[in-house]
Amino acid sequence: MTIDLADYERGAKYQGDYDADLAALQQRLAKIQVAHILHGRRSVILLEGWDAAGKGGIIKRMSADWDPRYYQVHPIAAPTEEERDHHFLWRFWTRLPASRNIAIFDRSWYGRVLVERVEGFCSRKDWKRGYDEINAFEKQLAQAGTNFVKLFIHITQETQDEQLAQRLDTPWKRWKTGADDYRNRARRADYLDAMHAMFKKTDSKVAPWQVIDNNHRKAGRIAALTAVADRLEKLVPMDFPEADPAVVTLAQQAFGYKSK
Repeated sequence: MTIDLADYERGAKYQGDYDADLAALQQRLAKIQVAHILHGRRSVILLEGWDAAGKGGIIKRMSADWDPRYYQVHPIAAPTEEERDHHFLWRFWTRLPASRNIAIFDRSWYGRVLVERVEGFCSRKDWKRGYDEINAFEKQLAQAGTNFVKLFIHITQETQDEQLAQRLDTPWKRWKTGADDYRNRARRADYLDAMHAMFKKTDSKVAPWQVIDNNHRKAGRIAALTAVADRLEKLVPMDFPEADPAVVTLAQQAFGYKSK
């Protein structure tokens, strides 16, 4: 099914009990992380989207109850000079998760077919070849046991402008905005073309795209966390072991433990 970002612009307010539902989702996600640790699984969660779309807020709430020893957040910026001297995927290989870990990418290798395409940071030949290279990269990783969750966080131009204004109005948020935001804003039509081409060419069975309407922040966060939990619960064994009898005996001897 073709993805059209215009279908994700309702921005409807969240109708449930946000705090309770968020807490329940965070508990689900905490169990999912434990399942990764127990069963030696690894997953990649990547977020793409517009500037000021709310990716950071989603990541913050998604990882709130996670053990920091077993997940990593990778904020992806422009490549360094050393990274530019290698294939564009080189800098992502060293950031991939080990067994029992989850890696979160705040932007990703899709920069090749988004910002690098639109802003002319690579040649037309390079970004057109990028689709096949990305698909092969993700397929290879999936075949080796890496799970993928790919979220695109969508907002309208009106919502983006509101968020950019809020950053300027809030002293401790001003560091999050700069001239690049406005350069990108001016080319929204070009970015939309690149995004729709990206969905068409890289929405695969092993790594499908999920678009999140984040025009209303609470509804978008619940939708994003739900999408992550739903997908990973299907890909990672969610059974947990019985208590070790030897440890139970030690607990009984130490403080009179009785099982519930």
